[in-house]
Amino acid sequence: MKDSSKSNQRTPSGLELNTSYTPAGSLKPGEFPYTRGVHPDMYRGKLWTMRQYAGFGTAEESNQRYRYLLAQGTTGLSVAFDLPTQMGYDSDSAMALGEVGRVGVAIDSIDDMRTLFRDIDLAKVTTSMTINATASVLLALYVAVAEEQGADLRKISGTIQNDLLKEYIARGTYIYPPKASLRIITDIFAYCRDQVPKWNPISISGYHIREAGSTAAQEIAFTLANGFTYVDAALSAGLTIDSFAPRLSFFFNAHNHLFEEVAKFRVARKIWAETLKEKYQAQDPNSLKLRFHTQTAGSMLTAQQPRNNVVRVAIQALAAVLGGAQSLHTNGFDEALSLPTEESARLALRTQQIIAFESGAADVADPLGGSYLVEELGRQLEEKARWYLREIGDRGGMLACIEAGYVQKEIQEAAYRTQIQTDQGEQLQVGVNCFQVDEDAKLDLLKISPAVQERQIKKLKKFRAHRDKKAVQAALEALKKGAAGKENLMPLIVSAVKANATLGEVSDAMRSVFGLHREILTI
Repeated sequence: MKDSSKSNQRTPSGLELNTSYTPAGSLKPGEFPYTRGVHPDMYRGKLWTMRQYAGFGTAEESNQRYRYLLAQGTTGLSVAFDLPTQMGYDSDSAMALGEVGRVGVAIDSIDDMRTLFRDIDLAKVTTSMTINATASVLLALYVAVAEEQGADLRKISGTIQNDLLKEYIARGTYIYPPKASLRIITDIFAYCRDQVPKWNPISISGYHIREAGSTAAQEIAFTLANGFTYVDAALSAGLTIDSFAPRLSFFFNAHNHLFEEVAKFRVARKIWAETLKEKYQAQDPNSLKLRFHTQTAGSMLTAQQPRNNVVRVAIQALAAVLGGAQSLHTNGFDEALSLPTEESARLALRTQQIIAFESGAADVADPLGGSYLVEELGRQLEEKARWYLREIGDRGGMLACIEAGYVQKEIQEAAYRTQIQTDQGEQLQVGVNCFQVDEDAKLDLLKISPAVQERQIKKLKKFRAHRDKKAVQAALEALKKGAAGKENLMPLIVSAVKANATLGEVSDAMRSVFGLHREILTI
């Protein structure tokens, strides 16, 4: 394996490479406002975390995939949950019919969470969980299982996405109204600060905003506007800026245009750092550093000539690395057709490893810094992003814009323009509107058996039959009382899952107090 901590590097021809290249008097990597990266040596000091987003069927099946990926060199786990888990329904709910284990793993109880991480030491692995409306419950389950394993909670690390604002904007897996969601999110901030200080309590996500059809400038602006809204909510709840801002993290998309994407990441870091310093008076340098995970663009994958997606994923991953990502997931080439197979997941991981160990992209901090093209694209993106941020402020802030449907409408119109350009051949998409062939893909695709739901429900019923029902009810009543008051909900949720309350029952307890959010129509 490559020694990424070496003080110097050479090309295969023996040419020496400096840590970075900076004209005298110019901004260096690791310097405020971190346009050129959050660390002076970037990947020379530490490579990005190589994650593979995975989860399907039952906890047993997903556990096998995780142990396989770890054996293949993955350096962090990234968990995909099925829609019932994301929406706060147990697998035997009528709302879960036909969706159990389909787009991720089904997690109903602490027993499922134990199985999901069986033979995986949570003290030694970082785990990212792509979960939002039920993030508090999944974090509670993770904490409970880590404690059972004997892990020191002050040392375990990972991330929950926990970004509800983008759910109202772009994705739709929300449960509660925005104000209730912000209350839960800030409760998680405070809990993590006190109990699991190395955990990232939120991953503010531009990924799904971009997947919904936004432009790169909109991805920057709407993501950062969400971030500033969370900062305001935490401050209103009594937290101080430097007590939580260092653990905020971000999640961005990586699209096909290599140079625009690199510029996008640089601009996002700059605007975040300058705003945290100037508006919020943050003093801790770590509060100013925008750290982010990147996933390659699922919306850019094509069902036509699907093997072409290998090249698309490689370009997108390279953009993330050249842009300074701290963590990266690469999509399987077959994901326009199904969940990735074991083989396509391995190839996606190998793509990251080739970029890290063979391409030279990790040998120099900010290798595209000073590029006339990247710098000019950055200037234009910053101008457009700051215009949106001012517009959002003039309209009363992000919550007001979401409630009025402004942000949703902007994304929808951008998506429509892109689709028209593709349909009319102005934007070329290889294999879709040009260079087309009649092709039988002949791919072995991952198929989820309908029997998964039956097995999961049987397991859930057995779990419910062997628990202390009075203890469960007492824990749920305590949670309802806390939700109706001002108590931090996280300890109550942890107590409930330890008492063997299910995810659906915990969610129902909070639904009974907070109610449900209804989608805003923008047409």
